[in-house]
Amino acid sequence: MFKLLKSAFKEKSIRSRILFTLFILFAFRLGAHITVPGVDVKALAKLSSNPLFNMINTVSGSAMENFSLFAMGVSPYITSSIIIQLLQMDIVPKFVEWSKQGEVGRRKLNQATRYLTLFMGFMQSIMLTAGFNQFAGRSFLIEKGLKTYIVIGIILTAGTMLVTWLGEQITEKGIGNGVSMIIFAGIISRVPKGIKSIIEDYFINVKSENLWKSVIFVVLLLLAILLIVTFVTYFNQAERKLPIQYTKRVAGAPQSSYLPLKVNAAGVIPVIFASSLITTPGQILSLFANSKGGETWYEILRQVFDYSTPLGGTIYGILIVAFTFFYAFVQVNPEKVAENLQKQGSYIPSVRPGKGTEEYISNVLKHLSVAGAIFLAAVALIPILAQNVFDLPAAIGLGGTSLLIVIGVALETAKQLEGLLMKRQYTGFIVE
Repeated sequence: MFKLLKSAFKEKSIRSRILFTLFILFAFRLGAHITVPGVDVKALAKLSSNPLFNMINTVSGSAMENFSLFAMGVSPYITSSIIIQLLQMDIVPKFVEWSKQGEVGRRKLNQATRYLTLFMGFMQSIMLTAGFNQFAGRSFLIEKGLKTYIVIGIILTAGTMLVTWLGEQITEKGIGNGVSMIIFAGIISRVPKGIKSIIEDYFINVKSENLWKSVIFVVLLLLAILLIVTFVTYFNQAERKLPIQYTKRVAGAPQSSYLPLKVNAAGVIPVIFASSLITTPGQILSLFANSKGGETWYEILRQVFDYSTPLGGTIYGILIVAFTFFYAFVQVNPEKVAENLQKQGSYIPSVRPGKGTEEYISNVLKHLSVAGAIFLAAVALIPILAQNVFDLPAAIGLGGTSLLIVIGVALETAKQLEGLLMKRQYTGFIVE
């Protein structure tokens, strides 16, 4: 990795992209510490055990605990992206038509996503403010009233749109996927605070006779983290290689090659989608905490949209599995792959070209997605289970989700750097 970074910084254009990305991330972190006017941040401390609050706070990089300009992060944008992608599945004919128009259609869909993000951002900001204001025990709003909610809603919505724009700038002019990099930076920013908390809990605020127990626990914790990171990294890079044969009539084509299909073709997107989808209804439900709290229907729905409960955790896992299958077929479109193979004069041995190849790739992708879905659900849910069984801090419950996002984004960014370096080498070769 260090060798890759060293090589990347030697190239002026790639170095500029990296520095631009770091500058944008710095601007994001700066905005995450600017508190919205009219808010008492100290009153939010009582929400530290609220699962919904912790989920949003993790994705936003502690911006929610500061109730800053970027408190909602890219959550409304992710929710809007899910809705737009679902509407492309023969639900809205116009969106289906745009999805087949290439770059022009993609721009139209992106524009529709932005408009929906604007609406979702305003609605979610008011729901969050009203809901958390009830959960906090005492009002964290210095002045109550409709005007206060609307002003805060406008500010938070503007912050979300700004964060979304910053993410788009990273995608266009920087390194990696912009939205993923924003989430990545938010999670990484919490690491120093976590290390400080471990030092205080197991070394500073511990009795001398229990010091050895603390040392053993921390060593075991570090070993567990190292093993999990190694396993997750290995699994994310695992792939199935389908053999490809080329017909002799294609000039210059190799005699054989292979089509790589990743075991976890969907990447980390299903976890991000599932977490966003389970928090949005929770935001709506939080509005009725005072008026309907204690009623049967309210308690059932609260458990459904609380990932820390057995029922909510099960639904969270099901959402991850469903989105894994959905997004795997978005990433690898069997119909287009079969069509491209046929145009290139290539085929999979013992498989008929065209429809036969499409069905074969679909079946392989389904089998791979089973393993990928189990893997993602296990890594996301095991820490939540450990949190409930051993009464660990709420942050531990989100550790699996955070780890998946960090490793997934890091691997994708490294691959993009390798691709840019390889492109530069070929460019230099052609020029010479």
